[in-house]
Amino acid sequence: MRSRYVPLNTRDGDLDRFRSRILIAAAVVVLGFGLLIGRFVFLQVIQHEYYITRAEDNRISLVPIAPNRGVIQDRNGLVLARNYSAFTLEITPAKLEESLDATIDAVSKYVDIQPKDRRRFRKLLEESKSFESIPIRTRLSDEEVARFAANRYLFPGVDVKARLFRHYPLGASASHVVGYINRINQKDLDSIEAQEQTANYKGTDHIGKTGLEQKYEFQLHGVAGYEEVEIDAGGRAVRSLSRTAPISGNDLTLTLDTKLQKMTEKAFGDRRGALVAIEPSTGGILAMVSTPTFDPNLFVDGIRSEDWDLLNNSPDRPMVNRALNGAYPPGSTFKPFMALAALELGKRTPQQAIADPGFFVYGGHTFRDDKKGGHGLVDMYKSIVESCDTYYYALANDMGIDNISRFMGSIGLGSKTGVDLEGESEGVLPSPEWKKKRFKRPEQQKWFGGETISIGIGQGYNAYTPIQLAQAMAALANNGVMYRPHLVKYITDSKTGERRMIEPEPFRTLPWKPEHIETIKKAMVGVNTEGTGKRAFAGAEYVSGGKTGTAQVFSLRGSEYKANRLRKDLHDHALFIAFAPAEQPKIALAVLVENGGFGAQSAAPIARMVIDYYLLGKTPDGPAKDDEVQEEED
Repeated sequence: MRSRYVPLNTRDGDLDRFRSRILIAAAVVVLGFGLLIGRFVFLQVIQHEYYITRAEDNRISLVPIAPNRGVIQDRNGLVLARNYSAFTLEITPAKLEESLDATIDAVSKYVDIQPKDRRRFRKLLEESKSFESIPIRTRLSDEEVARFAANRYLFPGVDVKARLFRHYPLGASASHVVGYINRINQKDLDSIEAQEQTANYKGTDHIGKTGLEQKYEFQLHGVAGYEEVEIDAGGRAVRSLSRTAPISGNDLTLTLDTKLQKMTEKAFGDRRGALVAIEPSTGGILAMVSTPTFDPNLFVDGIRSEDWDLLNNSPDRPMVNRALNGAYPPGSTFKPFMALAALELGKRTPQQAIADPGFFVYGGHTFRDDKKGGHGLVDMYKSIVESCDTYYYALANDMGIDNISRFMGSIGLGSKTGVDLEGESEGVLPSPEWKKKRFKRPEQQKWFGGETISIGIGQGYNAYTPIQLAQAMAALANNGVMYRPHLVKYITDSKTGERRMIEPEPFRTLPWKPEHIETIKKAMVGVNTEGTGKRAFAGAEYVSGGKTGTAQVFSLRGSEYKANRLRKDLHDHALFIAFAPAEQPKIALAVLVENGGFGAQSAAPIARMVIDYYLLGKTPDGPAKDDEVQEEED
């Protein structure tokens, strides 16, 4: 039988398979090199500019430069807010190699760090991110700076930096007006982003929190600059490559007279209250006082907890701007405007008189006059001079609440004045519509005629801010030409030096008849010469007009008011409005003294002192003294 064996391998078959594998391997190698070369070309040629930029970014750091904040000064050039440079010791938690406490303990061997500094630092740490530089000590001495610099290498993440600080030279004076700056928090960041100012606030740690610092923040801040700096592997600056200088913030020049402001604060003494003085011909605020006050310098570096507790928990509420946020019944200061409304609406003539029996009866309820037995025969002049309640009870009934509300609304009562400060209150201008919105139950929403009667003498639901009363007084003094109350006179551009005026034109001219204005002014002059304000203005070297007022803190429910039987916080509020000189008013003001009693007793003496200083330059020795003789008025 023939064998069927066939060789499994031959030399030619093995060689062919080997050559195939070599070719495949070579193709893979060529393809790999091709891909490598392609990637090289892509990175080095196509994306050359991109990676060059990335490399430069790793070597070059763009450091923002915070601008110099604008200066705030009064009408005479006296500085109320300025900047100065000082060294701070700062810690960046993310860069620490040891624990935070251990680092602080070690650093304290070279720089004095008190427990209060640690507490403030901890508070700032809670509000900041770990990669942010947070100050633990400010205003380092030259010796402390030198001592730390010699040992800087021991403390990675700790640096001494030169910072601009805000300073308020007047301390507590005008603090509610100027306000203060403090470190930026998340709420501030959201506001900055909403205003599309994020890039401009790189490198800025502080922002205006209250007062003019807040209202004019973006004017005062300026435009941030930047510096291109070459850095080493450790992130430290080696050299500066280029620099774009920041643009300083704009400066504010105020209408405020700082000397008048300080004198007014002195006149209040330890009383709680407010005063707003306005230049009638411009609307510029000459003084805006709210007492007690506070020192804004406490807030710049981050206020200590003990200082904050004292301010925040004080029963006197020093942080509240009473001139803007306190709403009070106007009392009898309401009567001149009621009388003017009656003249304009044809409800009364100056000569028209009533017989005052000492009370007014409406709907079975007796509304009593301030004077037992009444004032006798009372015309418009006498009603203002002697502050006759009965006259205005009857007038309010004849005018009706709608007419009262419309007229008082036209002079700005019950609405924001638009003054250039944040947080202004509206107050309450009562009307049937207001009552429907104010109360929920139908029986509470109904307007009763007896409520109108109380409105007529400035009581009831009436509640206005001191600045609203001052604006109304200024409008009357200026014959119905109303300017918006404002604190900033003009803004100076830091680049060009150009000055931009604020509120150069009146925003409203009321169509009052000159003879009606003259009637009211004459009566208000009578208040200070023969009426409820005569003791406060006795011997004055000028002619002025005014009106006292007393606002009830709680309802007497028909009983007689006896101050000596009540706690101090239940005493009536004292008010006074005034203008001077009568022939050509240069100042109009409203004064409020919380729990001060009668307007003639405590508010009028303050007004006299303020006007004496403004018109005559008379400087008082101390606070205004209460008039011990309590005039009869509501």
